[in-house]
Amino acid sequence: MIDLYYWTTPNGHKITIFLEEAALEYRIIPVNIGQGDQFKPEFLAISPNNRIPAIVDHAPSDGGAPISLFESGAILQYLAEKTARFLPQALRERFAVMQWLFWQMGGLGPMAGQNHHFVQYAPERIPYAMERYIKETHRLYGVLDKRLADREFIAGEYSIADMACYPWIVPHERQQQNLEEFPHLKQWFERIGRRPAVQRAYALANRVNEGPVVTAESRRILFGQSR
Repeated sequence: MIDLYYWTTPNGHKITIFLEEAALEYRIIPVNIGQGDQFKPEFLAISPNNRIPAIVDHAPSDGGAPISLFESGAILQYLAEKTARFLPQALRERFAVMQWLFWQMGGLGPMAGQNHHFVQYAPERIPYAMERYIKETHRLYGVLDKRLADREFIAGEYSIADMACYPWIVPHERQQQNLEEFPHLKQWFERIGRRPAVQRAYALANRVNEGPVVTAESRRILFGQSR
């Protein structure tokens, strides 16, 4: 059994997609980040950076004590290695996946996240910041579009690289991006969205969080912490 500490963000969706694809037994433990659940001591014990997702695997492959992990990229790699799925064993194919996973973790996610913040949530509109992150998101979409020009999936076969990137493209309209400008990315996006496991993951999200609303209080909790 895997305990998944989860909220309905792109990084949270990555893990539910994997768990659904691999048909692993798991239990959702909601961490409502708008209410400050991420600062509870029991969550910080497994996720010291106070960010979701995190997991506790009660049946690790080494047969030892339960293992906890935070950081969505590390969790995806761990689960892929645990199940021997969605991460090739051959050297070149494996690192094709890993480099695109790291690309998402270091580029697409942080830049789109800043886009979300300055376009949607910042208490004042800062045109320079908005333009900066909208343009950088656009550039990154272009990188992915070019990569997908001659392949169905990001790194050959469907992999954790696709699972990592897809949830960050879902809010493309909020990011002020037009998928019609990126035809290869658009085809990939629609292809991933048709997968039953992906559909189940997003249906689960709708049950966990029926209506995400950022209030003044949740904004203070989400964006006001200094440590």
